[in-house]
Amino acid sequence: MKIVDESYLPAVVGVAVVGDRVLRLLFSDGAAGDVDFSAERWTGVLSPLNDPAYFARVTVDPEAGTLVWPDGIDLAPEPLYEEAKAHPLLAA
Repeated sequence: MKIVDESYLPAVVGVAVVGDRVLRLLFSDGAAGDVDFSAERWTGVLSPLNDPAYFARVTVDPEAGTLVWPDGIDLAPEPLYEEAKAHPLLAA
């Protein structure tokens, strides 16, 4: 029997832009889903994310398992994982 640490949360291992501020995310546990940020109105240090061209420059920080953008903007994986699980990709 494998013991699973309940505090473990899968890391983001892949990201693709699939729409105007919509990301397809892949997690280290194999879960995949889309996260739609089109309704978000970012303010403060996150305001550059309102620009679709800037938003599309997203990458994955492989060490932290987070989404990152130029200039140090990043998003934690916890809420991303929950949102992706709510909108999973289904096998064809």
